[in-house]
Amino acid sequence: MMTNEKQPPRRRGFACKQFFVAHDRCAMKVGTDGVLLGGWAPCENARRILDIGTGSGLVALMLAQRSLPETRIDAVDIDTDAAAQAAENFLASPWGERLQVFHQDIGEFIRTCPQSRYDLIVSNPPYFAPAVACRDSARETARYTTSLEHPQLLRHAAELITPDGLFCVVLPYTTGQEFIAAAGEQNWFLHTQIAVSDKPDTPFHRTLIALSRRPVSALHKTMSIKTEEGSYSADFKSFITGFYLKY
Repeated sequence: MMTNEKQPPRRRGFACKQFFVAHDRCAMKVGTDGVLLGGWAPCENARRILDIGTGSGLVALMLAQRSLPETRIDAVDIDTDAAAQAAENFLASPWGERLQVFHQDIGEFIRTCPQSRYDLIVSNPPYFAPAVACRDSARETARYTTSLEHPQLLRHAAELITPDGLFCVVLPYTTGQEFIAAAGEQNWFLHTQIAVSDKPDTPFHRTLIALSRRPVSALHKTMSIKTEEGSYSADFKSFITGFYLKY
C-alpha cells in the first residue's frame, strides 16, 4: 500500500551490529583509520581506557564492545560539535553507563582530573603539518597538528598511563616512523607496530603503533586490508567481525 506520509530522514552515520555512529556534526567522518584502531587496540584486560580526540566516538564504542563489562571509558575532544555528538552516540549505545565525554583539550583534562590513570590510551591524532590553511576550522583542528603536536601528545599520554599500560595510535606510515622516534626521545618503548597496506603488493600507507613505558621486545607485523582479488583480508576481517553488518 502506498502512503503520502513523509518518512523520517535517514541519519548520516555508520551502522554497526550493536550500535550506530552518527557523524554528521563531526569534521572527520567514520573511516578506515578509526576502524583499524578500534578493532585492534589491546583492551581485553584494561579496566580504564582513554580516547584522546574521540570525534564521533567510534573508537571508544568499538572498545566498549570488546572490553570487559566493568571497563570504564573516558573520551576527550576539543571540538564542541564532536563532543556533543559523541555523547549522543554513547547514550544511544548499549554501554552508555560506561562511557563519558569531556569537552576539553587534553591538557585541560589533565589539570581537572589530575589523579586519572589509564591502562589503555588510544588516539587517532591529527597528522597534517600546518602548510595551507583549511577553510573549515573544525576540520583543521581534527587533521592538523597545530591543535595537538605529537611530542605534546606523547607527554600528555605519559602523565595519564599506568606503569604497565599501552598507548596506541594509528598514523600514516611515514608519520608513524617519525612518531616512534619522537616517542623514544621521551622514554617510550615500542611494544607493537603493524604496517598496513591496501593490498599485499602495494606500499604501506598506515601503521598501528602500541607504546609502553617499560622496555619490551617489540613485535613487528604487516597486514593488508584487502587480498589480491579485492576482498577483505583475514587480518582485516578479524578487526571488523562483530562490527560490520556483513561480517
